[in-house]
Amino acid sequence: MTEPAEPQAATTASPRRWLFAVTILTGSFLLFLVQPLVARMALPRLGGAPNVWNSAMLVYQALLLGGYAYAHLLSRLAVARQAMIHLALLLLAALTLPIALPDIAPPEAGSEAWWVPYLFLLTIGPLFFVVSAQAPLMQGWFAAHPRAGDPYPLYAASNLGSFAGLLAYPLLAEPLLPIGAQSGAWAAGYAALVVLVALAALARRGSPAPAPLETAEAAGEAPPSTRRIALWLALAAVPSGLMLSTTTHLTTDIFAMPLLWVIPLGLYLLSFSIAFAESRRLANAITAAAPVVLAAGGALAMLGTVGASMVAVAASLIMLFVVSVTLHAHLYEKRPAPARLTQFYLVMSAGGVLGGLFTALIAPLVFDWTWEHPLLILAAAALLPLGSWSGRLGQLFKSPDGFRMAVILLLFLVFVGSLAFRGELLEDPKWSALDIAAFLLLIAATALLAARRWSYVAACAALIAALGAMSQMQTSLEGARSRSYFGIYTVSAKPGFERRLQHGTTLHGVQRLDAGHELDATSYYGRTSGVGLTLSAAGQLYGPQARIGVVGLGVGTLACYREPGQAWTFFEIDPAVLAYSQARRFTFMDRCAPKAPVIIGDARLKLEELPDDSFDILVVDAFSSDAIPLHLMTEEAQAVYFRKLSPRGLLVIHISNRFITLEPVLAALARERGLAAAIRPDRPKDAPHLAASDWVVLSRDPKQLAALTVTGGWRPLGAPATSVWRDDYASILPQIIWSNFL
Repeated sequence: MTEPAEPQAATTASPRRWLFAVTILTGSFLLFLVQPLVARMALPRLGGAPNVWNSAMLVYQALLLGGYAYAHLLSRLAVARQAMIHLALLLLAALTLPIALPDIAPPEAGSEAWWVPYLFLLTIGPLFFVVSAQAPLMQGWFAAHPRAGDPYPLYAASNLGSFAGLLAYPLLAEPLLPIGAQSGAWAAGYAALVVLVALAALARRGSPAPAPLETAEAAGEAPPSTRRIALWLALAAVPSGLMLSTTTHLTTDIFAMPLLWVIPLGLYLLSFSIAFAESRRLANAITAAAPVVLAAGGALAMLGTVGASMVAVAASLIMLFVVSVTLHAHLYEKRPAPARLTQFYLVMSAGGVLGGLFTALIAPLVFDWTWEHPLLILAAAALLPLGSWSGRLGQLFKSPDGFRMAVILLLFLVFVGSLAFRGELLEDPKWSALDIAAFLLLIAATALLAARRWSYVAACAALIAALGAMSQMQTSLEGARSRSYFGIYTVSAKPGFERRLQHGTTLHGVQRLDAGHELDATSYYGRTSGVGLTLSAAGQLYGPQARIGVVGLGVGTLACYREPGQAWTFFEIDPAVLAYSQARRFTFMDRCAPKAPVIIGDARLKLEELPDDSFDILVVDAFSSDAIPLHLMTEEAQAVYFRKLSPRGLLVIHISNRFITLEPVLAALARERGLAAAIRPDRPKDAPHLAASDWVVLSRDPKQLAALTVTGGWRPLGAPATSVWRDDYASILPQIIWSNFL
């Protein structure tokens, strides 16, 4: 029987590759523009903990999986019917525009891991679901043309669009537009996407229904085996998980900086553009270097826990990029024929969800440290194509016995050499030329062990264990660390000197252990700090029954400024922090304010529940890292604070930050609201238990502020920022101290 002739128009018309590329790029641009947009909308409810972004990413990956499953089911129909259904769903989802947060109750303490994804799902679920189907659907429609060629490189356009959308938000949308205008602009982009999809549907209106998979199998296209599908899953899951674990690891153990989450996600997206490109030259070159880069990056990631280092940051990011390109390129090489395109993308998306699920949900519940990061590095080592490296050691040792002895000897040298190298750096963190040479020898030995898969994985494990993981394991076994949704906390002590609580790379509090000084104010809270001067004057300013509120418990250091008769209330978002005081690991609260209530939850929301005029002094010290809680610094947040303060009340805000200058932000707010304001920069000398700090005090009563600041080294605030931060409009870019990133 002869096959029916294809319609003449479909055979002779141009495949219009540009139209499908633009449609795919636009959809992906919108997807990755809306992700930070919704996260920014949710800031007043969620704060800025790294896991908030990880939770958001998990929701997006799950919706992407749903979109790809929908595209896979739709691909069995003729393009015309696909277009009708897809356009109808696009129009139906448009009914949820403009994007806005739903009005739901705030989470109970400890339920954030589930509540945050639920909020994002309600906010953007229908729109994200239908737009996420763009990439596989448009590639399938494009492939329906007889002269279309390979549709897979169009996925590179998809990820270029994603990369552009991701960068456009912090660089253009957030600095230039308020939230409402951002939502409106996104809606306009969505309308343009609907038009592009309609044009793409018109371009394929004469295309026949896709051939059944049975026909493809008859032509020699065997269905993918279970093993092949499992490989697709693994090759997609590891880079996805590694992208999130890199963000968490960097902000926790190396370098907590604002907007850091943009970089790993951007590199992850960019890797697809290289891995799925038609030209294989760059992807092949990166794949060849991957075993060395993974070993070096994994080693430096562990060494980064010895001390913050821009080299460790750069190495972690380069490793993520190289591993992502390599594994995604391997995924591309294992792709099926276009007839199974949507199945391939569905499995790939499922792998992304698995990686996100492991990193964003399972790891914080199971691990007390970022153990997911070294585990994913080892998983990448098990999946990397070893290429020419697999034969190097075999060329030197021809006999099997000689080869085995060489592997054992090299593994021993890598492990022992790594232990010695770490010990050297602990004594002197500054790298010498000899240190660099020793490190390069360790990496070279690891690369030689890529002769076999098992020996390469074992060598990477030896590097990671000796350079940091063993030390972290010891801390875990000692019970000196805990992990919650909001961060990782580590207690360290120098007997007879002090005990410290670290929140990632940020000091959370210090208690002296030398006799007679256990209740001394320490770290940022010394007697000469802005908060120390203010709380010491509370009785003089407001009488013996002064009412004090403190946002951010830490180890409870400020409690020891309490005087008899005063009423103190603490606000803390993380029960894990309170647990350190309840367990008497730090005894400030127990000895100085044992009856003071500690209200668990987001302070801004909890303050809203209290009566107005509840406090005479309100201290805001909720900075858990250098990634500031922006929602506590907006005009709307300040309005909440001053409603809860008495008319002559003082608002005291801690603004010490390595990467963002917050003084102009508060100066702009003081100017806008007509507040009196001053700053106390405190730079203690020869005081090992104290730290430099900057505290700002604001008041509606200039006389009360003057009474406080007449002595003590206070000064007026400097020049204000050009605009006031608001819930719907704030950008940290103008306030970043770029020189401190070097």
